[in-house]
Amino acid sequence: MGIALAAVLTFALAQGSWQWFSTYIGATLLALIFTFYRLPPWTPGLNSAYMRNLLAYSMVVGLCVAITLAPALQRWAWLFPMPGTRSACPELGRYEGIRAEAAVSQLAGRDRTAMAHAAEAQGHDAVADCLAATTTRWLPVYAVGVAVLTGLIAWFLGRARARKAAGPNL
Repeated sequence: MGIALAAVLTFALAQGSWQWFSTYIGATLLALIFTFYRLPPWTPGLNSAYMRNLLAYSMVVGLCVAITLAPALQRWAWLFPMPGTRSACPELGRYEGIRAEAAVSQLAGRDRTAMAHAAEAQGHDAVADCLAATTTRWLPVYAVGVAVLTGLIAWFLGRARARKAAGPNL
């Protein structure tokens, strides 16, 4: 219940640019999951309680990792190498900067400092919002990837523990 509340809070607070506080929230949730939750013993079968627990566990870990990585994905192109997804953001920033400069020129006369500052601030905000929106759109891909990886690792580890506990017969 607490994890769901924290996830909803994170996404509610993530209006606009992803902030580093979401990394803290995600890392805290991961620490709680890894500290207090243990999967039940491995049992075969797709309809087993183990598989249902494994699915939920993997999805929550994927969500927490996505929340943790969101600010880094937004800011670092090497971590978010989706071709063509980030390229429009600088152009949007330049466009918004020109629009802001035009709007300020009517109010501030022709004060170059005010126009430059307004253009830079508006351009920066537009790029950040564009990158945040792009990151948010792709976060489910990262979350699912982490969930699948987590599920596979936990399944193999659970199966290995069950084999070891059963001895050479399994």
